Amino acid sequence: MKNIFKYLKGYRAVFLMAIISIVIATAMQLATPILIKYAVDSVIGDVPAGNLQFIMDMTGKNLMAVVWMIVGINFIRGVFLFLKGVLSSYAAENIAQNMRDALYKQIQYMTFEYHTKKETGDMIQRCTSDVETIRRFLGVQIVDLGRIIFMIILSVAIMLTLNVALTLYAVALIPVLFFFSYIFFTKVQKNFKKSDEAEGKLTTVLQENLSGVRVVRAFGREKYEIDKFEDVNQNYRKTTYRLIEILAMFWSSSDLLTLFQSGIVLVVGAMMVIDGSLTIGTLIAFITYESMLLWPVKQSGRLLSEMGKTTVAITRVEEILNEPIEHALPDEIEPEIEGEIVFENVSFSYPDGKRALSNISFTLEKGKTLGILGSTGAGKSTLVHLLQRLYDYEGSIRIDGHELKTINKQWIRRKIGLILQEPYLYAKTVKENIGIIDRNYDEHQIAEAAKVASIHDNILTFKDGYETIIGEKGVSLSGGQKQRVAISRTIIDHDKSILVFDDSLSAVDTETDMRIRRALKKRSKDVTTLIISHRINTLAEADYILVLDSGEMIQQGTHDLLINEDGLYKRIWDLQKMVV
Repeated sequence: MKNIFKYLKGYRAVFLMAIISIVIATAMQLATPILIKYAVDSVIGDVPAGNLQFIMDMTGKNLMAVVWMIVGINFIRGVFLFLKGVLSSYAAENIAQNMRDALYKQIQYMTFEYHTKKETGDMIQRCTSDVETIRRFLGVQIVDLGRIIFMIILSVAIMLTLNVALTLYAVALIPVLFFFSYIFFTKVQKNFKKSDEAEGKLTTVLQENLSGVRVVRAFGREKYEIDKFEDVNQNYRKTTYRLIEILAMFWSSSDLLTLFQSGIVLVVGAMMVIDGSLTIGTLIAFITYESMLLWPVKQSGRLLSEMGKTTVAITRVEEILNEPIEHALPDEIEPEIEGEIVFENVSFSYPDGKRALSNISFTLEKGKTLGILGSTGAGKSTLVHLLQRLYDYEGSIRIDGHELKTINKQWIRRKIGLILQEPYLYAKTVKENIGIIDRNYDEHQIAEAAKVASIHDNILTFKDGYETIIGEKGVSLSGGQKQRVAISRTIIDHDKSILVFDDSLSAVDTETDMRIRRALKKRSKDVTTLIISHRINTLAEADYILVLDSGEMIQQGTHDLLINEDGLYKRIWDLQKMVV
């Protein structure tokens, strides 16, 4: 409840008004049986009106006057129920919106390491289904809590004024119901968590399959994917069905107890009417109040179950919101970036202890090109990730003389253009994908960037040219076309002082590769460039080349120097010459 109360911030007054509205509506509801008792006993019968004598003094023994009073009271009740619904829904929807905004913002600024470990489907589940569970609880159940408390207290108080002995019979099983509700609450909470996690796994499998549909088709893995989905779907059905069984057990058992409790009141009350110790009107009022009393007692079980679900949902949401994010430190600087890069004894290990880089040192002058060669897992991508401050490192990395750790992360990332081997493209038009950094780019700027990336002529062959929608992750494009669109998207921003090609020319042919590199060199001669590639022809024109193996720098120098030096670079060069 403490966590739930925290989320009410800014809307507590609205919720208070909603609770006041439901209390007034409940008071109107509780007044109706008293008027029915008065009508039966004092208007139709001859029992003295007692505390309701003032009504008889105003209306006399007029049954229609009592009917209109009941109609009026229920009209007022309806108005306040409407107000309660409007107020609670308004507050709950706004809180859910704020929560989704907070989650999305949090996700944007969480560490790169967190995203590499977390399943996308589970994150989606927390931001959608869990938020919806919280919204539903705030919009419905939390306001009903005030109604339940008020209804129980006032119903019992009124019943005590009518007949103390019958009231004791009427509340005999209520402690049992409350205890049963609490046991049920603990069961639901545990099983809802299992169901929620199973749904998260189901969402993950679905998301991965839709995102990797091309790979699934290419390798004929449809049957495998169907079997995998059926397994997680079966697990989700099993855990959810268990939850439904517990819910069914509670509602059926609580219905049996409440019906038994109502039967006790009816039998004992009828016997009291027969022996003359209770009027018929009082019995009718008692039966009505009993149903009013048992409803909130039963509803408390539903409230506890929803609270159990909400507790789990809040815990899952809080896990994201409490995750450390990348903060801008007060002493971080935003210097002009020209492109000089110096690595000095740089080392890095992943959280699991795996050493990725060891004592890497080199200097790259502004406007020069660095080529990086190495086998898979040699540490090439890790090196450029450090340059973008996606991880912290040991040693020293300086950009234009400034230690990288002192430069604002967002600032340095805006100055470094990173093109990945598998770039992410949006399900938008080609034009929107290239100009996504700034919507103010005109068609001429977009076309010029596409020409440099050697994709302009290809785009013109598309059905709608630059207005062609390329599908999620660029699924309608070839690998080379996706890479070239990503290059266009990066180089259109003239604010980039450093360009990093992380094997992002691997899917284009040698001729296109050379054409792109020459166009880039001509257009961005003052831009410092890092090129990761397995293709020697791509690296040959670099001003300086590093060769990495198992995180260590085993060779360095120019192309001409390295092909005449025994080592990995020369072996790959010889192999690629033989293939050609």
